[in-house]
Amino acid sequence: MTIVAAHIHPVWQLGFRPFFLVAGVFAAIAMVLWSGIWFGGWRLGAVAPVYWHAHEMIYGYALAVVAGFLLTAVRNWTGLPTPSGGMLAALVACWLAARVALLLSPDMLMAAAAFDLLFDCALLVAVARPIVRVRQWRQGGILAKLALITTGNAVFYAGALDGSVTGVFYGLYGGVLLLVALILTMAGRVLPGFIERGVRRSVSIRDPRWASAATLVLFLGFFVAEVALRDTHLVAFFAGGLAGITARRLVAWHTLALWREPLLWGLYLAVVSIECGFLLYAAAPWWPVPRTLALHAFAAGGIGLATLAMMARVALGHTGRDIRKPPLAVGVALGLLATAVLTRVGLPLALPPYYSVALACSQALWIAAFVVFVAAYAPILMRERVEDVPG
Repeated sequence: MTIVAAHIHPVWQLGFRPFFLVAGVFAAIAMVLWSGIWFGGWRLGAVAPVYWHAHEMIYGYALAVVAGFLLTAVRNWTGLPTPSGGMLAALVACWLAARVALLLSPDMLMAAAAFDLLFDCALLVAVARPIVRVRQWRQGGILAKLALITTGNAVFYAGALDGSVTGVFYGLYGGVLLLVALILTMAGRVLPGFIERGVRRSVSIRDPRWASAATLVLFLGFFVAEVALRDTHLVAFFAGGLAGITARRLVAWHTLALWREPLLWGLYLAVVSIECGFLLYAAAPWWPVPRTLALHAFAAGGIGLATLAMMARVALGHTGRDIRKPPLAVGVALGLLATAVLTRVGLPLALPPYYSVALACSQALWIAAFVVFVAAYAPILMRERVEDVPG
């Protein structure tokens, strides 16, 4: 592992520390604000409230987690430094300035766009530079997805500034799907190994060789059909194929022992949620399921659970703690979030008249999950690695 200068405060030594911290805090605050907008009629933001909520969950919260993960992982993959100290603080400040500007009046929309896109581009350069220097071309897929996410954010702001609903739609929908694609890519790479090393028994977990390539091809078709063509039957075709492949991968990854480990079942349930999203899209031509439920299976379930579980795991591993002995709060936070997803997606499917109740309960559970996470992990993220503590 690359040595980090000792004089740098722990929180600015590696990207996961500040970005996981601000992501956790922001996830709770943003949902409180969304609840106030939905149920209390609060008026805030530089764009329409529903656009603000969607954008900030995708390009605010989720991208902060991605930033923290990649800035840390790329340093390990390549052995070369990624931003730390003042440069890392500047990245965080840029991200934070965009969040504040987007909460203010429409007059601040241009400023929000400038800060947000500056952050996105700086993150892409910071991640790409060491990968290119050591010629790790196998990471090209991750760089391509990060570049497309940056493009999606630019399309959103272009649409918002121009008053184009179509541009906003492309930016938001494209952002969700690109994050889902990134999660599926990373799950295929790391989850089998995580499970093998993380359970308390000897198991052999393998991802089917063909699954990754087939997922990529079908997901590209799904993306085009859903975002560009809006063809329900074509979407259902690709979603059905993706549901079949994802189900096969889930079976290959499964062992009963993983349910004893919150860091593993949290990631596993994230992929299960994505699978549920594919099934809902596949059923749409014949079952009048609101598209927003399939979308929230992806967003709240797939993205929410994956990001929370990865933050919990990465923070332990990179601060010298035993990933097999996470704080009790990890299971509590992930359990609350899994229940929030079930409430947000499952309850409206079973009892449509109780949609508002489901929404309020899921919001409260989401907030509680991230409050628990921040309370447990803020000290971990802000202190030295355990082996670096004197005495």
